[in-house]
Amino acid sequence: MTKLATGVAFAEFADAVKAAEATAPKTRIFVGMSTCGVASGAGPVYDAIAAELAASGNPAIEVVRAGCVGLCYAEPTVEVQVPGRPVVTLGGVTPARGRELVKELAVAAEPAKPLSVGDAIFKKQLRIALRNCGRIDPEKIEDYIRNGGYVQLAKILDGMKPEEVIATVKASGLRGRGGAGFTTGLKWEYARAAAAAPKYIVCNADEGDPGAFMDRSVLEGDPHSVLEAMTVAGYAIGARYGYIYCRAEYPLAVKRLEVAIAQSRALGLLGENILGSGFAFDLEIKLGAGAFVCGEETALIHSIEGKRGEPTVKPPFPAESGLWGKSTTVNNVETLACIQPILEKGAAWFKAIGTPKCAGTKVFALAGDVKNVGLAEVPMGTTIREVLEEIGGGSRDGRPLKAVQTGGPSGGCIPAEKFDTPIEYDTLGALGSIMGSGGLIVMGQKTSMVKIAHYYMEFSCDESCGKCTPCRVGNRRLYEILERILAGKGKPEDLPKLEELGNVIKDTALCGLGQTSPNPVLSTLRWFRSEYEDCIKNGGVKPPVYTVNDKCIGCRACAKACPVQCIEGALKKKHVIDQSKCIHCGACETKCRFGAIDSE
Repeated sequence: MTKLATGVAFAEFADAVKAAEATAPKTRIFVGMSTCGVASGAGPVYDAIAAELAASGNPAIEVVRAGCVGLCYAEPTVEVQVPGRPVVTLGGVTPARGRELVKELAVAAEPAKPLSVGDAIFKKQLRIALRNCGRIDPEKIEDYIRNGGYVQLAKILDGMKPEEVIATVKASGLRGRGGAGFTTGLKWEYARAAAAAPKYIVCNADEGDPGAFMDRSVLEGDPHSVLEAMTVAGYAIGARYGYIYCRAEYPLAVKRLEVAIAQSRALGLLGENILGSGFAFDLEIKLGAGAFVCGEETALIHSIEGKRGEPTVKPPFPAESGLWGKSTTVNNVETLACIQPILEKGAAWFKAIGTPKCAGTKVFALAGDVKNVGLAEVPMGTTIREVLEEIGGGSRDGRPLKAVQTGGPSGGCIPAEKFDTPIEYDTLGALGSIMGSGGLIVMGQKTSMVKIAHYYMEFSCDESCGKCTPCRVGNRRLYEILERILAGKGKPEDLPKLEELGNVIKDTALCGLGQTSPNPVLSTLRWFRSEYEDCIKNGGVKPPVYTVNDKCIGCRACAKACPVQCIEGALKKKHVIDQSKCIHCGACETKCRFGAIDSE
């Protein structure tokens, strides 16, 4: 580990960074070992590569446990970084392929069989928040230092005034990436102006949207970027302590945060007299129990205090009265991950990316009916179509996409005819949705939009804190109407009732989560009203009918997957589905690798 100690001089710190760069090996093999990679078998791949390197005795190659590079659909992924050459990505790597890779790199500068699709995906992206994810070992602070980590903190503590730090962040145009989009520099400025002490910095890592995994990937792949930014924010607003509020369902993220905090304290980058500057700042992790409402900043603050996670009316805002009644600044993971690059490259650099109203980039998690499930970081103003089709690869079955939901349970469903809309806070709002934290749930032609609305209303009912009547009771009434429509008992007058009630909830609910909870219903009514009308007219949503086409080779994979054994046919002969027994579960279509199952 790089040798630093509490009270180290800034010149020694810079020398340590240069020394870390000088000791970098010639070639590095990064194995993606975030949650998605580990679940896909990255552990045995890493072990195979490490064993092969040990056997070969090649000191010019190093294997690195890295975070997720974003190509979750292609896990286990491996990236090869040879100095002076572009990074090469490989997907679906097995232990045997890992051993082959070591042998290839011993005689050639590049590995064979690169993942060309991955290269195309990266060309559309600009990685700022994700800059280090998949490209460093998140459990080695020297890797972060090698990539310029903590240099900006050192420069700030070497004489930059807190007001100058805030002015830089404010001039960059960075807006909060947690959903509301409030100007980060302005939030820091308000907290700086608050007279009462102590003050607190809180990192909101309570990522509760179904299908969202942006913050988790940053914490698992680059935890020091969050720690450095929180320390900078503490200096800027005058806070001496901070909390990272992270979901307990993220055990790997929590583990890597714990390692990073311990390393930072050992090197004098957290604690008393940081880098000999006289400034003190420390932090700890608080685990959330999985309540969706604790993503709202006042509910999160109450949870840290040991109280029930319920939101409160604003004002006062946390900058005035937050943790234990003291000034508190709450920033989410992605927002904090952008701070170091802004300080390094300047406010004008960040401001020039994106659009005049929305500077910088946004990280999105692609999930649902899309080929390339994973993470994408693109400049603000990139169109929805570019993200879904050029990066996401379109639908898995090759049919045109039907819709996408942005913003999680609080977001709306956007139809395909609006996919050329640039991604900005205002443009998404005009379509009845929100930016949210960045989840993109993609929907194909077979998706029932009434069922989608029903699913999210069920989620909102389950996750409501119950404090205010509009959310506690109003959302339950919305859910009951949708239940009735899906059961074939709906009436035409139910549709205006859904709209009226949804708009009342938006206008009267206590917190932002309650106010946006009707969005899935209102947006699907707006863009897919005919599906509601058909559902009422036809007595509910008809289940899909599955049939076998001529692509069937008789492999019997579908028959083995069928839970009710309704698929008949001999080996290597075309199969037939007995419609009288079929329960419409879709297991056959999911299991078939040859596109031999049709559904209508």
